[in-house]
Amino acid sequence: MMDDTSNDRYQVPALQRGMQLLGQFTRDERELTGAELSRRLGVPRASVFRLLQTLEQMGFVERVGDSANYKLGVAVLRLGFEYLASMELTEHGRPILDALSAATGLSAHLAVRDGREVVVVAKSTGRSVQFNSIQVGARLPAHATVLGRVLLGGQTLDQLHALYEGVALVASSAHTPTTVLALKQLIDTDAERGFGISQGGYDAGISTIAAPVFDEHHKITAVVNVTVSANRIDPSLVDALVAQVRQAADRLSERLNHLPRTAVRPNPTLKKQSA
Repeated sequence: MMDDTSNDRYQVPALQRGMQLLGQFTRDERELTGAELSRRLGVPRASVFRLLQTLEQMGFVERVGDSANYKLGVAVLRLGFEYLASMELTEHGRPILDALSAATGLSAHLAVRDGREVVVVAKSTGRSVQFNSIQVGARLPAHATVLGRVLLGGQTLDQLHALYEGVALVASSAHTPTTVLALKQLIDTDAERGFGISQGGYDAGISTIAAPVFDEHHKITAVVNVTVSANRIDPSLVDALVAQVRQAADRLSERLNHLPRTAVRPNPTLKKQSA
């Protein structure tokens, strides 16, 4: 049996460096020069120049005007959408989101967790187009959003400490947990009742109800939610909306796992929540 080091001979260094180069561009650093990329990667400028030229010809990076800066190109976006379109999760999730959106008149979303961030992978726009700002591909901080809290369900305190080691939990509002322990308490509350609700907790003008989607090992793999364009949801509507979101999440879990619905959700207790 080959060990891990024996697989090194099958790696392509140039491809590896090209992928590492693309990974240097982030939401906060959208433009970088060849010199800066050379410094970060520890690769000679001539090599970085050849990589940039190749990636530019393929559309993965673009030069910013006449400057020395580069930014990601549309080919990266195209790959991203092709990946999302190929995911079994989104294939099964889209009709469920459409049904949820049609039933509630609200925008519905499907999201997954990528480390400390939530990534929206599918959406369906409700009858009201007043709120339509969360787009597919959007990234949100997991600790500051109800989507993130639901997706972090099942994580132990030690796992959360490891996830946020050396990372500050930045507050987006007075409701944001700023310590791992406070985050863990909110996660456990949501996990116990089987759904999460945020009334103006991340964005003062937006309220969200979210429920988990489980994989075949009963681990949370995604989250389904609806958004209400208000800082609080009408109390008379909360129970019905929670039930609809949970049912949608159950249907998606069932489709993904081919399990009877009674086996999907371990805690059927529905509690009215106002905060």
